[in-house]
Amino acid sequence: MKFVREQITPIEWGQLRTLGARHGWLVETREILRSGFGGAALSIALSGGLDHHTDALAELKQHELGGIDGPPGTGIVAFGTLPFDRTAPAQLDVPRFVITQTKDGRAWLTSPEGSPDFRESLRGQLAPTQETQSLRSLIYQPTPDEYAHNVALAVEILRRKEIDKVVLARAVLGSVPEPLDGAAVAARLRLREPICTIYSLPTLGGRRYVGASPELLVRRTGGTFECNPQAGTIALPPHEAPDDYQTWLLGSTKNLHEHGVLVDDLVQQLSTSYDEIHADPHPSIVTLRTIAHLGTWVSGLRHDAATAPDALELLRLLHPTAAVGGIPRNDAYELIVRLEQHDRGHYAGPLGWIDANGDGEWWIGIRGVIISGTAFEAWAGAGIVSESDPIAEREETKEKLAAVLSSVLVDRV
Repeated sequence: MKFVREQITPIEWGQLRTLGARHGWLVETREILRSGFGGAALSIALSGGLDHHTDALAELKQHELGGIDGPPGTGIVAFGTLPFDRTAPAQLDVPRFVITQTKDGRAWLTSPEGSPDFRESLRGQLAPTQETQSLRSLIYQPTPDEYAHNVALAVEILRRKEIDKVVLARAVLGSVPEPLDGAAVAARLRLREPICTIYSLPTLGGRRYVGASPELLVRRTGGTFECNPQAGTIALPPHEAPDDYQTWLLGSTKNLHEHGVLVDDLVQQLSTSYDEIHADPHPSIVTLRTIAHLGTWVSGLRHDAATAPDALELLRLLHPTAAVGGIPRNDAYELIVRLEQHDRGHYAGPLGWIDANGDGEWWIGIRGVIISGTAFEAWAGAGIVSESDPIAEREETKEKLAAVLSSVLVDRV
């Protein structure tokens, strides 16, 4: 198949978001919006998940790209949201139309040669107007008390030094009166979480994952990479200045320990593939609407860019990071399965895009809601170390769930 890349007149930003978020593919940072629509021109099955080394990049390279030159992510681009379980089946999709648009007013379109005018997809596309809805049903998995109990069990294991850190999550499953519009959820999240990457992507199971992720798992551009691992959290009370809370977080021994374990593990994983790696010496504050995190920027360079890992190879190295799994990785994963007893699905899995050059951007799939008709599912987790308090960790997940569900519901959980 031959694809053609061309530069086009920019489209209204909100209209592009609606196109991708409702029935297509959307990845929107503060500076660049990528919107895929028109159905999938081709799909690449990852039947064994990340652990099955399907050469997706080779499959993308089989297709020709004509037209003008353009920056990374404007050519043949495959989007995906991958499950937390590395062995679970997944899929990458190349939409029929992909528009990449920047805040400074540049826009590129890539589509198969001979495709109809993409503007046909714009006609009749209604702007998102759906308001938040009240609950029809809600189920906790596990219950709040069971979650606190799970944290207590994990802390005992951590104190015996069997595991350094584990992330335990809990879910809410519910329904609302009217079918949920992914475009409306994405629009509200963009207003509520302006520093986050907004995503709306179809899952292999026919549902849609919509959310606002603050955490860049990895960005690969040629021989360089960037990551922004985040761990260590404090809730920010409404109508209060966050300064004192942020200062406390920067001095919290428990949160600094949790964060340091994550950064050290990530640097160790990447040091085998890159000649130079730099990590900020001290974490900074990542401030969201209702919570703040500790974050550190990590970057690296491979001198021979032609031999640098592609974006999917980097996912295989990194996922799951200690931000959503734990350390040691395998032991923490086994504990997660034993204590949570409910498949995370796409929660905390990688989501983003890769192009035919191997460049790509992938975020951790958190702060999102999985929707299907009137039903929804949302998750939140907390990093558990030996100093963790079960009640405090339960309340942290409560705040995270409330922040996500406020984009869907009037009610807070």
